[in-house]
Formats: sequence, C-alpha cells, structure tokens
Amino acid sequence: MKISARNQLSGTVSSIRRGEAIANVEVDVAGQRLVASITVEAVDDLGLTEGGEVTAVIKASDVMLATSG
Repeated sequence: MKISARNQLSGTVSSIRRGEAIANVEVDVAGQRLVASITVEAVDDLGLTEGGEVTAVIKASDVMLATSG
C-alpha cells in the first residue's frame, strides 16, 4: 500500500464493537489505545479481526491540546 499521508500508526486490533451501522475498532499502538469509528461494512470489507495487524492513517487539519492547569 502506498499513500501520501505521513501520519501512520501501526498496531494490532484489540477489539471490535459493532453497532447497527458503525463499529468502534480499538487498536493497540505500542501500548497506547486508539479507537477508530468506521462503518460495519468497512470492517467486513477490510476483513478486520481481533489480533489482526492494521495501519491507522490519521488525517486532520487541527490537533488540540489541553492541560488541567
């Protein structure tokens, strides 16, 4: 797979929680939890399963940071 996006994180699917139309796919990225909300159809099309290896491609125009202080 070739893609121009530079924000790519490789990880392992920890869990898949299917809803009516949307699934929450939890990915372990070097010990950090990342959750992607994608369509149930995309889960099936990609053949996603728990324990499978994936690459999260992140495209965002803004990243916000907050502190408690």
